[in-house]
Amino acid sequence: MHGPAMSDWLLMALCGVTGAYCLLRMRSGTEEERRTARAEAVMGFGMAAMAAPAAVFPPPVWGWAVYVALFGGAALRALWFARRKGHHRHHLVGSLAMVYMALVMAPGSGAAAHGAGGVQGEHRGHQMAQVSGGVPLLTGMLLVYYAAYVLRSGTRLIPVAAAGPAEGPTGGGWGARPELALACRLTMGIAMFAMLLTL
Repeated sequence: MHGPAMSDWLLMALCGVTGAYCLLRMRSGTEEERRTARAEAVMGFGMAAMAAPAAVFPPPVWGWAVYVALFGGAALRALWFARRKGHHRHHLVGSLAMVYMALVMAPGSGAAAHGAGGVQGEHRGHQMAQVSGGVPLLTGMLLVYYAAYVLRSGTRLIPVAAAGPAEGPTGGGWGARPELALACRLTMGIAMFAMLLTL
């Protein structure tokens, strides 16, 4: 998941800013809206941490287990709330995708070993990546899901953005603007797609 350093920094900043905006959204709205904002904040900050350049912020060995536990719990929570609200099904997919990426990137996996130890380590990592660098079918399904999600969210954002100036502010501050919440979800969808592409 750690490509060129500049793209890692940009992805980390994008996800971090998105997570921070989700924290702002937690200050207003209904209980369901605040619950959704909390889930999206956890996702944004988790993605920012996972996208951090490994050369600058080398993840601890136990860090991947924390990702699995955190997003495994988030997946169970999303599964529980998905009975009432359909958007939690998207949170469920996102949490499971984070668990999957953490397992693929954990020490000993093909993606984690790739590039370690010079040319010999790169060769070893390449051999391991062929075995344990992720499940191509599962990665492909997640890519298709997020590509469709991004396109759908983008088309929903266009009319909202066009109608925004005519309607004026919603009165609840930055945290209560629906077009910004939708842009936040669109941003995280794009970031997730980019992270999955590097597996």
